[in-house]
Amino acid sequence: MARPRKFDEGRAVEAAMRAFWTAGYEATSTQELCAATGLGRSSIYNTFASKHELFVKALSHYMDQHTTRLVDVLEDDTKPIRERLRTVLEWAVAPDEDDPSGCLVVNATVELGPHDPDIAERLEHDRRRRFAALKAAIEGAVRAGEIDPAKDADALAHFMISTVSGIQVAARGGADRHILTAIADTAMHSV
Repeated sequence: MARPRKFDEGRAVEAAMRAFWTAGYEATSTQELCAATGLGRSSIYNTFASKHELFVKALSHYMDQHTTRLVDVLEDDTKPIRERLRTVLEWAVAPDEDDPSGCLVVNATVELGPHDPDIAERLEHDRRRRFAALKAAIEGAVRAGEIDPAKDADALAHFMISTVSGIQVAARGGADRHILTAIADTAMHSV
């Protein structure tokens, strides 16, 4: 009879997510995952089967948290669109203090997206979800007269996704808050 697990799988996935977010997939060793999660190598492999499967769970957890938060803000039509978009940009400029720099989705897109079809499919699904939420919020703002109807909702949604990703890459590269805020301010002038 198998012994019952004596750890919280959700906490292990959260810890692994932070390790991958900090160092990337390839640079995060199994030993570093053991240290981050507090699990032994055998517990990691017995529970998650492989480093790749643990990464898939960690990435899914990240996307569930961050994309759901984004969608919730964008769907809150009690606030003006510019306030909602500014909130999204501010998350990129000034993330939570205990979060690693950058974005796990952006990092995975660059590191794994081009050669890992499973990860690429998951990333594309998440991108479509973010795009749809942005486009719907922008279209609603056009109907409400908050955004000039001559503006293209598709183009603005793509622009916002690219801008947020760009801010996150710049932050990971060491750009200071002044630079990141200037990028966000410039983006807001385009809306």
